[in-house]
Amino acid sequence: MTVIFTVVNLSALDLNLLLVLDAVLAERSVARAAQRLHVTPPAISNALGRLRDALGDPIVTRSGRGIVPTPRALELGPTVSRALAEIRRALHGQVFDASTAQVVLTIGIADAGQLARLPALAALVRSRLPRARLRVVNVDTMLALGGIGGTEVDVAVGVSHAAPGIHRQQLYAEHYLVIARSDHPRLGARAGRRALSSEYHAEVHVAFGKSSPVVERAYRKLGIVRKVAVVVPTFTAAAAVVAATDLVAGVPESVVSTLSRALGLRVLVTPLRVPPIPMYLSWHQRTHADPAQALFRELIVQAMSAA
Repeated sequence: MTVIFTVVNLSALDLNLLLVLDAVLAERSVARAAQRLHVTPPAISNALGRLRDALGDPIVTRSGRGIVPTPRALELGPTVSRALAEIRRALHGQVFDASTAQVVLTIGIADAGQLARLPALAALVRSRLPRARLRVVNVDTMLALGGIGGTEVDVAVGVSHAAPGIHRQQLYAEHYLVIARSDHPRLGARAGRRALSSEYHAEVHVAFGKSSPVVERAYRKLGIVRKVAVVVPTFTAAAAVVAATDLVAGVPESVVSTLSRALGLRVLVTPLRVPPIPMYLSWHQRTHADPAQALFRELIVQAMSAA
């Protein structure tokens, strides 16, 4: 035997009828369903009539003083109940439980911060939000995804400027150092203006082919136009290139302190004066009140301000 169900146009269906169906199936009584929904029994009966027309099924039949659901109604009941419960939770909100929250937390941060500060953050997230997934993206990827104003990235750590809808909190400052390999054939502990002008550089473009304007201004102030031999997207790559060549490069102190011994790098004393570059935690207004995001930001501050 083949059972054919009526195809229902959801956009034409009054979704209040599903509330009636849920109440009638739970109470097994028109009168009790009316009390539950704070309407009159005739209103319930009218809604059931409309539901019968929409679904092409009797929905319920009378039996003594009560009603009996049809097989179609019993099939729909659990699905309708779950859907209504999900809608209620979405509208009313749920109590946030960090121990069970299955959320994806996305942070945009350059590789210097990933290298020096991300391990502490990962440990804190693992401890406080054990069922969460920490997702880390580079700066260029973050910008390609729409930045923190989009829907893919929750927070950013890096250089930031005041903008409408953006919250900021300063975390730390990066100090810019010039490095060379320890056994560089021409450079000792010092590199003056002439050396910085004559040596070839590895330059870092963190975001979409741009070098740091703060660093560029510092070189211009000395009248130096760098001879750039290699352009890389990360400070880690710059450090690795310097370790294997006679190039010099400018990188944050956090990269030097982490990699200098392993790669055999030397910090050069130079006349270059780059002011400390403030690094901010930034987030959009859209995530400001979310409890998972608020905890995420708290953990970032805890991990990165102390680093």
